[in-house]
Amino acid sequence: MTCRPEVRTRVGLIGLGVISKFYVAAFDRLPGLDLAAVCDLRPDALAPFQDVAKRYSGHAELLADADVDAVVVNVPNDAHATVCRDALAAGVAVCVEKPLAIRVEDGRALASLAREKDVTLFTSFHRRYNSAVLRLLDEVSAADSPIRSLTVRYLERIEEHAGSDRWYLDAERCGGGCVADNGPNAFDVVRLFLGDVELAASDVVRDELGTDRQAAVDLRSTAGVTARVELDWAYGGEVKDVAVELRDGTRLYADMLDGHAEFKGSLWHEYVGVLTDFDARLRGGQDASRDGLAALELVDAVYRAEGATR
Repeated sequence: MTCRPEVRTRVGLIGLGVISKFYVAAFDRLPGLDLAAVCDLRPDALAPFQDVAKRYSGHAELLADADVDAVVVNVPNDAHATVCRDALAAGVAVCVEKPLAIRVEDGRALASLAREKDVTLFTSFHRRYNSAVLRLLDEVSAADSPIRSLTVRYLERIEEHAGSDRWYLDAERCGGGCVADNGPNAFDVVRLFLGDVELAASDVVRDELGTDRQAAVDLRSTAGVTARVELDWAYGGEVKDVAVELRDGTRLYADMLDGHAEFKGSLWHEYVGVLTDFDARLRGGQDASRDGLAALELVDAVYRAEGATR
């Protein structure tokens, strides 16, 4: 990939759902990035941006007219593949909300297209920029003993977290349930500590509608280190944490929500990290597609192991 000159990066935000406010706030804290355009099907969602950015009701129109260097794709999961493909084909860099796509075949096709077009494709895993997770990563790196095992918990009540984006509750549009939605973030945290991992075992619990609401997923790194991911869409409250056991018996811990009393409060600083890293990858001309595809492949592996038809 060719490195970009040191100019301000013009970004279009496609999709103004629940998570969009964290992106918008992050732009205000990053002087090297300009929110140049926004896109949404709903006129009321576009109205607040009248004096802020160019406004569009369709992503194709934005790509053709807005003269952006990159887009943030924040649409429902089932539209990720289409919007990302159109942006990459137009030579526009992409930061897409997890998951990269809802079908692993589409994710692989997007990664291939990004390489063909020499364009950055980056999946937004906001938890890898969480301050507590980064402190834990530093502690592990400084320790004299390697990791023996790792546990990541991602427990919440999805109806509360979906807010007005009710498409999360439609398994066809979301790509599944807790494995498809929370799984990518949790799997990416595991990969942050252990590198590439593969599925060892999984236990998925579905509700009366057939949607996966709980799951326990066992992973194993290429070095043989084990990890467990616990997912729950029906939890009474919220737990997002990481526990590490070192070979010498030392136990280390990070609570992703610690210090953030506001609902979703940790996301304000995490999305600053997302956009900072995305811009750095874009400016450095890096192929950033591997992380998003790796998480999607683990989601696919869990569902395939369970024997579910996706």
